[in-house]
Amino acid sequence: MVAWHVTRLAVLPNHRLDVEFADGTRGIVDMSRDDFHGVFAPLADETYFARASIADGAVVWPNGVDIAPDAMYEEVTGRPLIRS
Repeated sequence: MVAWHVTRLAVLPNHRLDVEFADGTRGIVDMSRDDFHGVFAPLADETYFARASIADGAVVWPNGVDIAPDAMYEEVTGRPLIRS
């Protein structure tokens, strides 16, 4: 499993996600300032946002939208991943 795969998820109020990654890193991903448009538009509704789950190491919603786990990891750690 890749270090930045999401292994635990809790949805918090105000469009925030409490996530833990495969390497044990944990933190909050704040999506409250995101512009939810296009396929992301349903996520603007907090009730729909709360339907987030984990699939294949990524946070996903019922409409198939997902959030890149590597970008979430970078947000939580504050440092870019080294990609080979």
